[in-house]
Amino acid sequence: MRVGRTRSGRAGRARSLAASCAVVAGTLLLAGCGSDADGRAELSVRDAYIPQPVSATMAAGFLTVVNKGDAKDELTSVTSTAAGSVTLHETVGTSMEEVASLDVPAHGQLVFKSGGNHLMFEMLKSKPVQGATVTVELHFASSDPLEVEIPVKSATYDPTTGH
Repeated sequence: MRVGRTRSGRAGRARSLAASCAVVAGTLLLAGCGSDADGRAELSVRDAYIPQPVSATMAAGFLTVVNKGDAKDELTSVTSTAAGSVTLHETVGTSMEEVASLDVPAHGQLVFKSGGNHLMFEMLKSKPVQGATVTVELHFASSDPLEVEIPVKSATYDPTTGH
């Protein structure tokens, strides 16, 4: 009898241990799922504008992509029905070069401004005029695309003064 109790006691302890392991494993899995949800980029756009271009075929665009999330992302492309192509440009020192993507840091921002990073609208379908808007779609490596209505400002617009 004593042997029988010992065996059933061992089996009971084994079942109890297995149940405890299952609870711990489930808790870790749920914690991991929560981390993934919290570990996403949370993107928005502000301060977007296009200065009314002098050229009928090209224009520059400026905006700020804000990331309030816990993960970085990358802006990989921009599309617009207003232009044949929209390219990303980075300014380093005095030279400007087209790039395939630009980082949007976690809890940070990607700034496109005059004299710095900017969008180039090429092969414009019609010349944007002050007061109009141009619709663009920003595409990211991980996040869903963002559609943005960019207002066309005067050619001499200064975002620091709003004029």
